[in-house]
Amino acid sequence: MKNKRSIVVVVAHPDDEALGMAGTIIKHVKANDKVNIIILSNGEDAKKNKLSKNKNRKNNAKEWCEFTGANLFSFYNFPDQRFDDIPELDIVKCLENDFDRLEPDIVYIHHLGDINKDHVISAKASLVALRPMGKLTPEIRSFETPSSTDQAPQISNYLFSPNLYISISKYWTLKEKSLKLYNKELGVFPHPRSLKSIKALSIKRGAESGFKMAEAFCIIRKLEE
Repeated sequence: MKNKRSIVVVVAHPDDEALGMAGTIIKHVKANDKVNIIILSNGEDAKKNKLSKNKNRKNNAKEWCEFTGANLFSFYNFPDQRFDDIPELDIVKCLENDFDRLEPDIVYIHHLGDINKDHVISAKASLVALRPMGKLTPEIRSFETPSSTDQAPQISNYLFSPNLYISISKYWTLKEKSLKLYNKELGVFPHPRSLKSIKALSIKRGAESGFKMAEAFCIIRKLEE
């Protein structure tokens, strides 16, 4: 069976892809779409407490991709929580090269209003790399990340206002199992990165859309001839 679509997920840190949209990624894979993950930072350098650092986080990302059927296409080493210390063009060039090779039909990026600045910069760099004047014009969707999107101020410049809901009712069990591969990044309820909170968010997004469980997205750009 041939691949239906080329799907690319761009995240700032390992675990963002799992926390934000694991159910949708698994659903794409089950539909025979080719899903490639681009991770821009190891996500560990900014942690002050050495005991909280996870030296196996890159391996966690590889194991997560193997479990879900996604492909870890690129793993960069941009400075964790210091994306604003480097020229945005450096990130843009890396993404342009990856996008040229992958020729995506859909690209998923972080929400532009996230409280995590690495998320915002990676999303903006993705939009630059996919600017309409380029040869690639994939659909672009943003996703929410527990503990980064929900912790931002609840005012217009930060609000996540989804206009696309994808049912993950059939894939919640697999999503939950996949999240446990990033066990060190999970929190204890009521932390937004606890399994209970993540499940509650999926139920809430489902209730908003008529599904039992769902993940929510904002369609940023969709072009049709």
